[in-house]
Amino acid sequence: GVGDKVSLILAPLLAACGLFVPMISGRGLGHTGGTLDKLESIEGYAAHADRAILRRVVEATGCAIVGAGADLAPADRKLYAIRDVTATVESLPLITASILSKKLAAGPSALVMDVKTGSGAFMAEIDEARSLARSLVDVANGAGLPARALITDMNEVLGTTAGNALEVYETVRFLRGDERDPRLLEITLALGGILLDMAGMSDGRARLETVLASGDAAERFSMMVAALGGVDIVDDPQRLPTAPVMREVKATDGGHVARIDVRALGLAVIGLGGGRSRPDQAIDHAVGLSAVAGRGRQVARGDPLAFVHARDEAAADAAVETVRRAFVLSEAGPPALPVVIETVSAVTGA
Repeated sequence: GVGDKVSLILAPLLAACGLFVPMISGRGLGHTGGTLDKLESIEGYAAHADRAILRRVVEATGCAIVGAGADLAPADRKLYAIRDVTATVESLPLITASILSKKLAAGPSALVMDVKTGSGAFMAEIDEARSLARSLVDVANGAGLPARALITDMNEVLGTTAGNALEVYETVRFLRGDERDPRLLEITLALGGILLDMAGMSDGRARLETVLASGDAAERFSMMVAALGGVDIVDDPQRLPTAPVMREVKATDGGHVARIDVRALGLAVIGLGGGRSRPDQAIDHAVGLSAVAGRGRQVARGDPLAFVHARDEAAADAAVETVRRAFVLSEAGPPALPVVIETVSAVTGA
């Protein structure tokens, strides 16, 4: 999804509840951001680790988020990059293989997956999302891994930021309790609650809320980053990179945000340099969008819909126009959409 920083929050949250969370993640793909790219905006963070390092960090901190490597889903690393430039990003069998190869390589005892649907998802239609969720759950269970999937809404940015360092900054603020976007909180608690239930822990949601409130989850995130070589951005988030140009995207009319082309927002971030159009392309971790308005927000003419963070004025100009066109306003507010739409499991079928 676009602005999806759930993995960054959920791994330390579950670790603070006593679980061991090895997570093998990927880079940006298509119009969506990648967890590894986000973490690499932290100076010194070693995103690629072999099996021994992964085990050591998980044992020491409770969680580790790393990429596929020579002995951890090695084929996926190559296929992942090729898909991004061969128009096969949305292939259901390849998505299933990519996701589960990394998850199975990490050796978990249970798995919960977040399958997004809406304008910012690969599976824009709910039926496509159901097919992917069913494929993931069935293949995981066939491999002996108990799995469930949530189908969640991606008709607006998840949280308020899109772009690597900006999303890490929002993650830090979320974990520290400075600011917690309600939709991001709901999805995180829903996914975490299911995993704790699968691990035999009752009152999962209450446990998660407790470790959030106590600061234990923030401490686990800090420990993980340090164990993988990163600088301390929990106590000093100003160490994250920032873009030199920041521009406001102003509403040209008043009304309610009725619809958002979230895919266009993701492509705007790529246009700024925050994503790739070829596998070997370097990305700019500092660029992106912040304070992105959500569906239903009431705005007056001239109010900000988002802020663009760019490397130069020309890139900012292009992104401002793309972002402005992505928002559709109406007099009446849109109907509310559930954040968690469905649960798919081996028992219930859907």
